[in-house]
Amino acid sequence: MKLLRFLMKKAPESLSQAEMDEVMSKEGERILDKIKDREYVYALAIKGKERSSEEFAKEINKLTTYGHSDITFVIGGSLGLSPAVLKRADAQISFGRFTLPHQLMRLVLSEQIYRAFTIINGLPYHK
Repeated sequence: MKLLRFLMKKAPESLSQAEMDEVMSKEGERILDKIKDREYVYALAIKGKERSSEEFAKEINKLTTYGHSDITFVIGGSLGLSPAVLKRADAQISFGRFTLPHQLMRLVLSEQIYRAFTIINGLPYHK
C-alpha cells in the first residue's frame, strides 16, 4: 500500500479561484505521475463514501484477494483534490465532514488500515 503525501505544497491563504484551480491542477499532475495503471486508488475526499471499519476491512480483503495488491491512498492538499485525480480514483472515501491537518489525517488513515487488517485476520484489536 502506498500513501501519496509528499506531493502537497501549502497554498497561500489569499488566492483567486483561477490561482486555486492552477494549484490544484499542478498538484493533481504530480499525484497522477506517481500512480501506476495497476494501482487501485482511494481518494480521501469529504464527499466520498463513509464506511464503517467492518465495511472498509471487507473492501480491503476483497481487493487483496481478487488481484489488487497495489492499493494507493491519496490525501489532497488544503484545497482538495483536482478533478483529474478524483476521476482517476477507483473509490472515494470519507472519514467525515471534518477538516483535519494532513499529519492527523495520515494517522487516522494508518489506524484504519491497521484496524482493517486486524478485522480481516480475526485479531482482538478491533473490539
